[in-house]
This record gives sequence, C-alpha cells and structure tokens, in this order.
Amino acid sequence: MDKQLEHILTLRKNGQLEEANQCMVALVKEHPQNAYYQFQCAWTFDSLGQEKEAVPHYEEAIKLGLEPEVLVDAYLGLGSTYRTIGQYEQAKRIFEQAIQEFPKAEHIKVFYAMTLYNLGEHAKSMETLLNTILRTTNHQGIQDYKKAIHYYSDKLDQTWL
Repeated sequence: MDKQLEHILTLRKNGQLEEANQCMVALVKEHPQNAYYQFQCAWTFDSLGQEKEAVPHYEEAIKLGLEPEVLVDAYLGLGSTYRTIGQYEQAKRIFEQAIQEFPKAEHIKVFYAMTLYNLGEHAKSMETLLNTILRTTNHQGIQDYKKAIHYYSDKLDQTWL
C-alpha cells in the first residue's frame, strides 16, 4: 500500500472523515483508473453519510476490477448504499450478483434479506435470514432445533389445523 493511501486510511480510522474524503477524492482525480482507490473513495463518502456520492465510485471500482477479497466488500458497499437510498431493485440486483460470485459470503445474504424485506418480499427475506443463521451460528439452542427451523423457513405463512 502506498504511503498516501495509508495516510488517508489512518485519517478515516481516527475519525477525521472530512479530511480523509478530501484526500481520497484528490487521489482518485489523479488516478481515476485505480479500482482500489475508487473503492476507498466510495467508502469515505459512505463514512460521511453521503451515500449518493459513494455510488459512482463503487460502480467504477467494480467495473475496473478488484481482487476478490475487495470485490465482495465493494458489492456489499454498493448494494447496502443502494438500499439505504431507497433504490431497492438495484440493491437486490447487486446482492444477487454478489451471492452468485461469492456463495459463501454469508454477510452479503443478511443485507440481501434486508433488501427483500424493503421490497415487501417478507417470506423470501425470512427464509434467507433463517437459513443464513443456520449456516453460520454455533449457538446450541439453534443447533438443537436446526431441522425444525430449516423445515419452517419457507413455510412461515402455512398453518397446520
């Protein structure tokens, strides 16, 4: 990592968000084809609560190409940002793309479930969330009832009378 970027990340970590953002925007202007810089720039905007400004940087970072361990975070950032600004269909599309590329990225599925909820797809949201919990938790009580939770995960509106 270069010293300039290291300095910016330190600023962000220390809560100097405005300064980090200004430095990151300047760095992106100097190196617009650097996908990682675009990603970090988006993150600085998100940190400031300026989600709309983050979107084009996430999009550009993904388009330019990132290493897989960063790409998964860029998908999460973009999808989550779309969700927070009410662009639920775009968020859903991004999360589905991320899940297809990174099927073991369980944290993406949690944000996907929130998006499904926002879209009124409550049953699919709960099914996604319950199955994510089953795959990721080692809580004994949940493990004891794993079979039942899985069985009911897609039958939440069904009753047995």
